[in-house]
Amino acid sequence: MKARRSLKIALGTAQFLLGIGIQAQAASIVGWGDLIVDSLELARENHTAISAGGGHSLALCWDGTIVGWGYNARGEATPPPGSNYIAIAAGGGHSVALRSDGSIVGWGSNYHGQAIAPHGNDFIAITAGANHSLGLRSDGTIVGWGSNNDYWGEWAGQATPPPGNNYIAIAAGSWHSLALKSDGSIVGWGADYYGQATPPSGNDYIAIAAGAGHSLALRSDGSIVGWGSNYSGRATPPGGNDFVAIAAGSLHSIALRSDGTIVGWGSNYDYWGEWAGQATPPVGDNFVRIATGNYNSLALRSDGTVVGWGENDYGQTAPAAGYDFVAMAAGGTFSLALRSGGGIVGWGRDASGQATPPVGDNFIRIAAGDYFSLALRSDGSVVGWGDNRYGQTTPPLHNDFIAVSAGGWHSLGLRLDGAVVGWGNDEYGQATPPSANDFIAIAAGSNHSLALGSDGVVVGWGSNVDNSGKWSGQAIPPAEGHFVAIAAGRYHSLGLRYDGSIVGWGYNAHGQATPPGGDDHIAITAGWLHSLALKSDGSIVGWGGTDQTGTPPSGNSFVAIVAGQLHSLALKATRPQIRVVNKKRRLDIGKMVFEYDCTVSFENLWDIAIRNLRVEMIGVPANMTLIDPIATFDDEAVSEKGWVTSTDTCTFEVDRSQPIDPDQIVWKVRCEKVITGQQMELTITGVESAASSNAAGGFLMFDEPADFGDIAGLGGNWLWRGIKGGVAEDVDQDGTVNLRDFARLAEDWLGSR
Repeated sequence: MKARRSLKIALGTAQFLLGIGIQAQAASIVGWGDLIVDSLELARENHTAISAGGGHSLALCWDGTIVGWGYNARGEATPPPGSNYIAIAAGGGHSVALRSDGSIVGWGSNYHGQAIAPHGNDFIAITAGANHSLGLRSDGTIVGWGSNNDYWGEWAGQATPPPGNNYIAIAAGSWHSLALKSDGSIVGWGADYYGQATPPSGNDYIAIAAGAGHSLALRSDGSIVGWGSNYSGRATPPGGNDFVAIAAGSLHSIALRSDGTIVGWGSNYDYWGEWAGQATPPVGDNFVRIATGNYNSLALRSDGTVVGWGENDYGQTAPAAGYDFVAMAAGGTFSLALRSGGGIVGWGRDASGQATPPVGDNFIRIAAGDYFSLALRSDGSVVGWGDNRYGQTTPPLHNDFIAVSAGGWHSLGLRLDGAVVGWGNDEYGQATPPSANDFIAIAAGSNHSLALGSDGVVVGWGSNVDNSGKWSGQAIPPAEGHFVAIAAGRYHSLGLRYDGSIVGWGYNAHGQATPPGGDDHIAITAGWLHSLALKSDGSIVGWGGTDQTGTPPSGNSFVAIVAGQLHSLALKATRPQIRVVNKKRRLDIGKMVFEYDCTVSFENLWDIAIRNLRVEMIGVPANMTLIDPIATFDDEAVSEKGWVTSTDTCTFEVDRSQPIDPDQIVWKVRCEKVITGQQMELTITGVESAASSNAAGGFLMFDEPADFGDIAGLGGNWLWRGIKGGVAEDVDQDGTVNLRDFARLAEDWLGSR
């Protein structure tokens, strides 16, 4: 029986991972390794500050926590835990944050000591350059740490600030620094080969910004002045005196006007000379803050959401945001995600257009290769985009495909009749599948391919050597017929057996083909040098890889996994939930009617701060009778992300002679956003689980009619949980809730039978 259950689960998961099936429940995306993303956090309307670095970005949240995204090879996009941060700064490959107690913490690259902040709790401002950092103390002095050398390794002194105690603002460029004095004048130091560290005279400046080779200053009259390199016009700001904020990137600049609009100038091209658009801000008049990275820009809206534009090679600008995703794919250095509405979003390296999916809402499967992508439409046709040097994005004109898989330079498609079709690079025969029509799953590696037959046997073809030409055997699967899922990495392969165990074969220099033991795995995925498995409890285990592939996140709410070159993605269940916990008021065994006074908890997934929460039961099964269906918070109560419990209760009667389906219970949640005051309303079906409990009231059981087992369960809760467990009513009315009350309940039960 166990094997049959495992087979059913594993097949369903394999279908999801390989593109045959689709998750019915929408979820958020969590990414780790070289490329960090948390689509749920990025969708929240709770951000109060932003900062953009070399290839990563940071946002400060309403509750004092920090979220990071983008490039993370050195940990720069993985902020430390805590909720006491008040300022953030993203550098080239490191980050720093200011705590509410005036101390500074740093993380990420520390090759030059730029992430090791000085001791002290009197700092009031921070800034980060390419390889150095600055801190402004409350006494007006500046402290610098990190590299003092420029791009060519020559001394520049950008981390050695001038003496003085009359500074009120600081700014760090790539290899130079600026400071604003209390008298409104500016001082600069560090690399000055373009004059970027030699500010203009004057004492009417109120803000400063330092880029790679140029600088900006905002005057008290609302006008902007620029100096240093003027390549692409980055140091020539537009006219006007209605500016309120400025930011300088490597080759571009942006400014925020008093009407909430943004203007940009300078280069719109990245380091490679490709169009990025970092100096072309979005239209809108609700922006309140701005930030610039090397070749990208960020803006914070008045509603607390973040928008980005420009280079997105690492997802530092516009990664996936939201909680309506049903599938995902990880390519070489880019990612794709499929929304529940059928649209696709892409982020990461896009040199060949591989991260720019076609427009449409009829896609049902996606796949990502090294530099190209594929998608399956609802009509059974396949579309490809990205690098097409071998024709790998030009699929055959069929409309009976049910799955697609993208490899290094070749593609595979599974047809409705069970046949496999290949196209693209066929140097090793990897695009020439065997002629059979009993396949149920496919997987494309770098230069090899796999297919799973309906009999549980895996077939492989293509290359059996690694990048150095040494034999690896990745296309020669074990000769057994017990597999229910397959995965193909760069030069290694994995197979999931029906009993939940995993076997690996092929290149194993990093241990990627040596899976952990255990029989509780339900899904597998293979990256370039690492592998992942999803367990039946919703947790993820990883093996192989390097420091850059990272460690899977903890938790047991994951429903799908994919592995790319040096990054991984997982779908995390994010359905809003209602948790119901009862305090027993009456136990009428004779009539088999239980009356509950229930405490209601609500998991808030979107805003980090809501108030005036109201939870109402608006639909129940026929054998439930509502008495008081509404639970509310106090007007001033604020709920944070996670579980929040009502100060009120819902009351209802349950006729236990018939079982209750919790999915028939419908809740309506109303609340107000703290930041914007916007009213929210949503409907939720079902409760968290069939049995929910707390220390004060036993169980609210929806699984079966009442019987003596329920009474025994109360006794068990009593014995385990102590004075407040099990029975929460003074049944014999002696003034004390104790074991005699449990005995009285048992007597009543026996008497009624």
